[in-house]
Amino acid sequence: MTALRPLPGRSRSLRCSSEKMEGIGSWDMIEWSKLDSASLSSSYSNLDCLLESERILFEACGVILINTNEAGTLLLSNFRIMFLSEGTRKLVPLGTIPFVAIEKFNKLALKVQSNKYHNDENAPNRLLQVTGKDMRIVVYGFRPGTKQRRAVVDALLRSNKPERVWDLYAFTCGPSKFGNANPKERLLNEYFRLLGKSSQQASMNMIDDGSFTLSNELWRITNLNSNYDLCQSYPFALMVPKSISDEDLIQASTFRARCRLPVISWCHPGSGAVIARSSQPLVGLMMNMRSSCDEKLVASFCTQLAGHKGARRKLYIVDARPKKNALANGAMGGGSESSSNYFKSEIVFLGIDNIHTMRESFSRLRDYLDMHGTTSSDGTSSFLRHGASTWGGGNLSSMSASVSLLGDSNWLSHIQSILAGVAWIAARVAMESASVLVHCSDGWDRTTQLTSLACLLLDPYYRTFSGFQALVEKDWLAFGHPFSDRVGMPNVSESGNFELPIQSSSARSFPSSPVQQLSGSVIAQSSSSSYGPNNYSPIFLQWLDCVSQLMRMYPSAFEFSPTFLVDFMDCLLSCRFGNFLCNSEKERQQCGISETCGCLWAYLADLRSSSATSHVHCNPLYDPSRYDGPLLPPAAALAPTLWPQFHLRWACPVEPNATETEDRCRAMAVKYSEMKKEKEEAERKVDELSSAVESLSEELVTERDISRVARESAKRATKECAVISRAVQSLGCKVKFTKNGDCTVEVEDGPQKCSHSIPQKPYEDNTTDVSESISSVTEQNVCEALCPLRTREGMCRRPDAGCAQIGSQFLGLKTNFEAFEKLSIQEGYFAAE
Repeated sequence: MTALRPLPGRSRSLRCSSEKMEGIGSWDMIEWSKLDSASLSSSYSNLDCLLESERILFEACGVILINTNEAGTLLLSNFRIMFLSEGTRKLVPLGTIPFVAIEKFNKLALKVQSNKYHNDENAPNRLLQVTGKDMRIVVYGFRPGTKQRRAVVDALLRSNKPERVWDLYAFTCGPSKFGNANPKERLLNEYFRLLGKSSQQASMNMIDDGSFTLSNELWRITNLNSNYDLCQSYPFALMVPKSISDEDLIQASTFRARCRLPVISWCHPGSGAVIARSSQPLVGLMMNMRSSCDEKLVASFCTQLAGHKGARRKLYIVDARPKKNALANGAMGGGSESSSNYFKSEIVFLGIDNIHTMRESFSRLRDYLDMHGTTSSDGTSSFLRHGASTWGGGNLSSMSASVSLLGDSNWLSHIQSILAGVAWIAARVAMESASVLVHCSDGWDRTTQLTSLACLLLDPYYRTFSGFQALVEKDWLAFGHPFSDRVGMPNVSESGNFELPIQSSSARSFPSSPVQQLSGSVIAQSSSSSYGPNNYSPIFLQWLDCVSQLMRMYPSAFEFSPTFLVDFMDCLLSCRFGNFLCNSEKERQQCGISETCGCLWAYLADLRSSSATSHVHCNPLYDPSRYDGPLLPPAAALAPTLWPQFHLRWACPVEPNATETEDRCRAMAVKYSEMKKEKEEAERKVDELSSAVESLSEELVTERDISRVARESAKRATKECAVISRAVQSLGCKVKFTKNGDCTVEVEDGPQKCSHSIPQKPYEDNTTDVSESISSVTEQNVCEALCPLRTREGMCRRPDAGCAQIGSQFLGLKTNFEAFEKLSIQEGYFAAE
């Protein structure tokens, strides 16, 4: 691309310009330049909005976002278009869109200026209309005569047309911190759960050696497709009836389109009923072709009913197509089953239209929302636009006409058809314990919508975060929904020849967007689309719309919120992660997606981890105990409405919607959680204080008992001492008690005086029994114990002393003491005088 020179008189870089634009009229202030990508990357490296490995490749200042009448800077990175507001330098969400999320873009030129630019000869009459796959239509305005738009379109074509799947941003970014564990392990773990073998955990060793072929009484896991030889669009592991051999499976696959034979998608843990899926049978133009192996395989879904000896359950074969379409497929070898050929079966047609009809319906809905939103892609409010098909002037007939345009898109009618079919399937399984086989033509679009929604209604596990992931990975990814074709991405089969075909803006039977509606004022010069005309279709988006309708009907049954679905869809459309690249499990394995790209599920889980249940992805009304069984919506409740969080976020961004109510409820839940924690903390402290009070009370009672015993012991000892003292003194002895408890006995015999200290015998309770001490002394020889004339060697200093008399006195003391000791047992003996 040739670099453009700066405008005359402008020498400063665009990103360094200090001059501010005063609205859209100041086009003379616009500066324009194409700068070196290396200098751009370093200049914008400090932008908070840049993702990992994202680099700025192109810059255009002074661009007008026509939708919001806002001036700013247009940046092209290796991942997306970014629009920065001129005043705040903040990222404008409406003008920021990933390249892969762009369905098409058109160069438009205004031949006749609108009133708002009538007096400005430099008005933005060079427009670039970008149509997104996420319901938005964005229009950028460029100054005439500067070739700004041409430079942006050239850069956009180069960035928006990856030649190979490996050129996508998901491979440039790599797995980073959002590593993707092997999805095959997660698929096997889900199979184990359905078989009642949750205790088993899948591993790569189990996959490599083929030891994952577990079974229960009715069903088994087969590794027949481990190399994708049986069916290239099926997963490596299939769950099939235990009574059917691998040889029969191989024969049955030849009778189904693209070899997508009937296999089990979900089985009821109690009744044994199953939801099976396949593609259409190859019955031929005359509808007379048959396969005994296919009939045997389908009949094996009619297992015996629990509690009904010998009775077999009924089988419903649900053809998602209109009956006339099924019959028309017979001309190409396809068709539908005959109930007479399949055991206890009934054929039901749901009448859901094909991918081409859904693509047109989605386009009409997007144009309707752009035309009748708060602000449209031409920057005009729907209330100020005049015309027979608008709200112009409050004309009631015009209002009715605009509402009829919504009905003409048939989007809500298609949603209702899918919901009605799903509710019917779920009711048959839950109420009749019947098995259901679902198919359409190829068995990867409408079939996937129906089987996954039916599982969502029947199994509460799929209404949780982990269960929703398991459901999407099983029914959508593993069973080969062609995401690359339906979303409009390059894939492996294109062998590097991925091109965005140029399409002209041909007239449609349905009114187009407002920019194209300005009578005689727009010339559509060229249009580039990111998908092949026969493959792109918003099938998965339509499925998420159905999920949102169920969430509206049962607001407390889902762990996740509608905001989670919106962010999930945005991640998918952006191709920032590798989970939904390619068309099948086989292709993703060939590209090494799980090893080289980041994981969308890990990214969303990381967002929730910081805020727990208060995150916007969590449903504050979720009550699993209330909805722990199947959801069976009645027919009257199946009337769908627009999905406000997704359909109206660009057309009516400021209008009140359910998100505000959710935010308030979530704030209340956070406040309640905080108050609950405070209450628990207060209760814990109260319990601690109560325990401490109880412990102190017990200690106080113990101390009181000890004190009482001590007082009684002291009182008793005092009485005993008094009695013994009087008894000893009556024998002519003097007894003295010191403060430390020692006892001294003095015996006088005329001029002689002997003194002896009686040691106290301590007890375990630190008390002393005086009577025991005296008793121990009196039991010894009197001369040895009390005589002061006794030497240490045991000799008597005065052998002629009257020791016999003294001895007789102490012998009497001994006798009297024994009497006292006996009397001391009786408490009444020590009564006060």
